[in-house]
Amino acid sequence: MALADMKVALIPLGRPTFDTALASQLVVEMRAQLKRAGFTLLGPETLLSSVDEVEKVADDLASRSPDLLLVFQATFTDGTMVVRLAQTVDAPILLWAIPEERTGGRLRLNSLCGINLAAHALTRAGRRYDYVYAAPDDPAGIEQARAIAGAGYVRRLLRQTRIGRVGEHPAGFDTCRYDPDALKRTFGLEVVPIPLDRVFQAVKMVPLKEKEGVLQALSTKLDGLDRLGLDALLGTLGTYVALRRLVEQEHLDGLAIRCWPEFFTELGCAACGAMSMLSDELRPCSCETDVHGTITQLILQWLSGEPAFGTDLVSVDVKDDAVVLWHCGLAPLSMADPAVRPRGTVHSNRHLPLLMEFPLKPGRVTVARLSEATGSYRLIVGTGEMLRAPISFSGTSGLLRFDRPATEVMATILKEGLEHHISLTYGNHVPALLALARMLDLPVLRL
Repeated sequence: MALADMKVALIPLGRPTFDTALASQLVVEMRAQLKRAGFTLLGPETLLSSVDEVEKVADDLASRSPDLLLVFQATFTDGTMVVRLAQTVDAPILLWAIPEERTGGRLRLNSLCGINLAAHALTRAGRRYDYVYAAPDDPAGIEQARAIAGAGYVRRLLRQTRIGRVGEHPAGFDTCRYDPDALKRTFGLEVVPIPLDRVFQAVKMVPLKEKEGVLQALSTKLDGLDRLGLDALLGTLGTYVALRRLVEQEHLDGLAIRCWPEFFTELGCAACGAMSMLSDELRPCSCETDVHGTITQLILQWLSGEPAFGTDLVSVDVKDDAVVLWHCGLAPLSMADPAVRPRGTVHSNRHLPLLMEFPLKPGRVTVARLSEATGSYRLIVGTGEMLRAPISFSGTSGLLRFDRPATEVMATILKEGLEHHISLTYGNHVPALLALARMLDLPVLRL
């Protein structure tokens, strides 16, 4: 995610009985630091010192949906202006106060006392907030703003999200159950039911020339396509074209797909390769109609600006203190280890193409899961290092060393009865995930 995608409303507050010259200089510095960090800035460039001024700004911001309301307490003020902002603008609030040198002379700003009053007023009003007590150029403060704005950005996008659910989840896969009404209430998103037959009919209508064009482009990225059954291979590529068209027609952000057994038995191909290509295009797909998995992938994708991958934990290596994350072959190709050329292959059980086969690239990863194992939503969060390793099993796999012992991670998953799918993306996005959980009232379970 580019910081420029996040809209930060900077609201500088000050009272004329304090050192407004110094306060105005600090506002200029704060704006410069946020712009340098890459944020899109909303709000006034000069100090606000009255409720009337704040109300005009708040009315304008309310229609622009900022991802973060950064109240910059340039000098002391009472809590009235902050409460008015909070009443009008639906955005997470970050109170920022400036440390002041002890000179033995005048208290020029009294900024900390200002956010103390604001914090009390917001608490009485039932509004959450975070705070920073640092100079405008403090890197930790900017990172905290980034995490909260990122969470606000995800919250905004969730309210606009449409997930396509293709078919029903397989019998016995209660881990893929979902409640559309609860998702709407909690996140604001919509699940769009799509019959499998509609997709199958659309796949059959894809022109051969269009499928051959996809094959030609894919052959530059994958080895082994010439060794696969052509009819089945073209079936997967037709599935990709049909699903991509469906995403565009229905304005979908992601898909949860019943990938078996019907794709094998009725269409004669695997859906995995098609889902891999769509996920690489930032239209994440989950197999087994795992709606919560697709939502998790979207959250991770929005935070990282890169694709996310829904996977199973299939093995724990006590000796290496690592786990194997694996799935049939639907990981996005951008996650492939650059030292290994990916290849096309067949499903290990159904023996039909197209699946992607490669080991995941090494690097820092964040794993997450929107879980409903207890009957109410929780956010599962973990971090670790993806290790460079050969493919553990056919398909796509990675050897992950969590930041906690592997046996503890396994014990948490099994004792808590968590779902069998977990999603990952590259980078450390835990601060933003924790901020998002606070905004949505989601308990957090750490892996």
